[in-house]
Amino acid sequence: MSPIPLILGRTLVAGEWQSPRGDFASTSPANTDDTIGTFPKATAAEAADAIRAARDAFPAWRRTSRIHRAECFDRLAQLIKRDTDYLAILMARECGKNITECRAEVVEGLHMVQYVFGVGRQGHFGEVIASEIAEKDAFTRRKPWGVVAVITPWNFPFAVPLWMLGPSLLEGNTCVFKPSEETPAIGQHLMELFVEAGFPAGTVNLLHGDGEVGEAIVRNPGVNVVGFTGSYEVGRKIQEISARLPDRIVAAEMGGKNAVIVCGDARFDLAVSAGILSAFKTTGQRCVSAGRILVHESLMDRYARAFAETAARLKFGNPLDATNFAGPLINQAAIEKVTGYNALAAKDAKVLTAAQPINGKGHYLSPFVYLSAAKPDLRPLREEVFGPHAALIPFKTDEEAAAIYNDTEYGLSMAVITESYRRMRFFRDECEYGMGYVNLPCIGAEVHLPFGGVKKSGNGHPSAAGLIAAVTHNTAFTVNHATEIKMAQGLTADIAESGNSG
Repeated sequence: MSPIPLILGRTLVAGEWQSPRGDFASTSPANTDDTIGTFPKATAAEAADAIRAARDAFPAWRRTSRIHRAECFDRLAQLIKRDTDYLAILMARECGKNITECRAEVVEGLHMVQYVFGVGRQGHFGEVIASEIAEKDAFTRRKPWGVVAVITPWNFPFAVPLWMLGPSLLEGNTCVFKPSEETPAIGQHLMELFVEAGFPAGTVNLLHGDGEVGEAIVRNPGVNVVGFTGSYEVGRKIQEISARLPDRIVAAEMGGKNAVIVCGDARFDLAVSAGILSAFKTTGQRCVSAGRILVHESLMDRYARAFAETAARLKFGNPLDATNFAGPLINQAAIEKVTGYNALAAKDAKVLTAAQPINGKGHYLSPFVYLSAAKPDLRPLREEVFGPHAALIPFKTDEEAAAIYNDTEYGLSMAVITESYRRMRFFRDECEYGMGYVNLPCIGAEVHLPFGGVKKSGNGHPSAAGLIAAVTHNTAFTVNHATEIKMAQGLTADIAESGNSG
């Protein structure tokens, strides 16, 4: 097998690829000897240039036919289909997700591109609204804000950028994209596809780098909208900076402390599978991963035994091997964070499956499962761990289960396993979440649905299809068809009678 060539990272500004510069390296979390490429950390001047390029491109792009903008995405869809295998393998190497998940993520990104193409010919500009005055026609019309900064995480390095770039560009905005410094190679290849698909120069620009680069983008007043997916700490800082700007919108999705609620009437095997997938798929590194499995006390003994035994059998290993269930954690810092939470839980809870490091040159850690009552002072029950760490928590009543679910500062995703439609309705209405599931894992978003949460999980502006509302502003436009002025609310419009005489 021939060696895989090293990727030489470049920034993209105003349609021009800059010279390669190797300020930092991207290495595989599955094998730290595998260097994928070297990439440039953008300077403050380069960030300003990219935002200026997007602003310069905005007037022409917003005046372009919406259908023409959508056709750019049709071309992009064909290129993604062509490169699916390459993208999946590159993603598995760079972020450590199993190859089966990586292929699914490429398809998810493709679905967003196809959704955007389809929406381009639908009448989503606005509505015709009745006026108080019969001779008037009133309209609403959505208009693009301007420049959208897209700052995305490493765990979904292909689909999440397209969740944000797709709706933003379709609606006539231009973009500056900063992928995670953990997955710059996927971000760069995605931008290469945008260029090949014929998006005009400056409509989408690429900057590599860490949080310092992201902050330089966010602090620039030339950015109208920030689309962000990542941690609450970073999202809060983005919101604080943006609050000082009068015309800044922030669409932020910032993690969760999600749960699967297993009711006493649950189908048992389905409940175990839903819990395992929710807790450990992607090695627990999804913002919608379930760190908590709430189980009715009548099922707890049986469920705990089955869940722990299943977790212990899961195969964590080489992400390019499709027979493995999941791969490594993203880096050594993630290992240390997860093991720290494991140690805290072990002091106050009953450990059912102890986490073990997995030999090799990657950042591997097996699942940690424990049994605990709901304790408001036990940090692992309330804080986002972001790893293969799951608590089994008993409950007596539906009301208690909802109270336990809600007793965190997050509200992103939940699932309820039940055969009762009344119970399903209770949890639908009483739990605080952005995405709810019944008899399913609490993972598995689809692009035509909004994706976002409440409380520390988000600020009410979702990603995916729901982002269209955040990257446009709804304007009112009223036309008078009469030959005289008639005002709403009975306001007089007779200037002659109210003017001075003589």
